[in-house]
Amino acid sequence: QVQLVESGGGLVQAGGSLRLSCAASGRTFSSYGLGWFRQAPGGERERVALISASGRGTYYAGSVKGRFTISRDDAKNTMYLQMNSLRPEDTAIYYCALATVPFTTQASGYVYWGQGTQVTVSS
Repeated sequence: QVQLVESGGGLVQAGGSLRLSCAASGRTFSSYGLGWFRQAPGGERERVALISASGRGTYYAGSVKGRFTISRDDAKNTMYLQMNSLRPEDTAIYYCALATVPFTTQASGYVYWGQGTQVTVSS
């Protein structure tokens, strides 16, 4: 059974940085795309950053482009999201997800999900 566990969330001041990690077990994820999604209070879940199986393909939401960096370490079965220049509007629960294809920008392609980690950015 696939399990994804996020860590690294917390409270940070605007302009600060956080690094989220997502550790996978139960399946080797080197052949599949990975992604970070987030859901703010009262909002819908949205794509934040996606990375292909090879690591060479990435997608970023316009609101985070230039501030966030997604990466993966297949030897450790771990994915990361480096978040810099954080803003209050980045406050949300952040989820990692594993696709069943090498890369997709469609949320429906991400079948396995973590439980989420809270990121709160104070102004």
